[in-house]
Amino acid sequence: MTTLLLIRHGESEANRDKAFGGQSDARLLPMGEKQAEITAKYIAENYKISKVYASDLSRALKTGKIIAKASGAPLIPCKNLREIYAGDWQGITFSEIERRFPEDYEKWISDIGHAACTGGESVKELSARILGALCEIAKDNEGKTVAVATHAIPIRAMQCEMENLPLSEMKNIPWVSNASVTEAIYENGKWTLGKVGYDKHLAGFKTVIPKTI
Repeated sequence: MTTLLLIRHGESEANRDKAFGGQSDARLLPMGEKQAEITAKYIAENYKISKVYASDLSRALKTGKIIAKASGAPLIPCKNLREIYAGDWQGITFSEIERRFPEDYEKWISDIGHAACTGGESVKELSARILGALCEIAKDNEGKTVAVATHAIPIRAMQCEMENLPLSEMKNIPWVSNASVTEAIYENGKWTLGKVGYDKHLAGFKTVIPKTI
């Protein structure tokens, strides 16, 4: 049995600005660094991780560095763990996306699993990319527990994949909090989920997730 701890990065500039971060290099805010530190402590006290993999975007990479330092584990950047490529939406606010791309934004809100960012990646493409990366990580770390610092849409898509749900069900799956922990368990070629979006350790440091995304 191999366990991957999927950790959403701490609060970033894009989260603060209610913007679509995508693959823009939005940085962690001081609040996000604090969240990462609290989660790093929680992981160090409750798991024995051998490695930390992280999306190479700075908000996830910094989160991964903080976790790696707390657990004394090596950090491995991984481009395939990046957030969805948002195309024309990258780095702009959700209100601007709604104004400029109303049809695509409505599809995103009503049926995210079948949606795509205008000029960017579809959720289906993202899901295949992330699942491939996680399967490779799991096979390379058989019988171990590793941390994976990534992003919100990848974690949400993986909940569908690992619960054998079609992506059409993704609209019914809530966003996980910044710096939350989701346990993805790989055994005999199959995935199951343990804790999902665990954030009780963050207490008063949770980010309020907007409902307009």
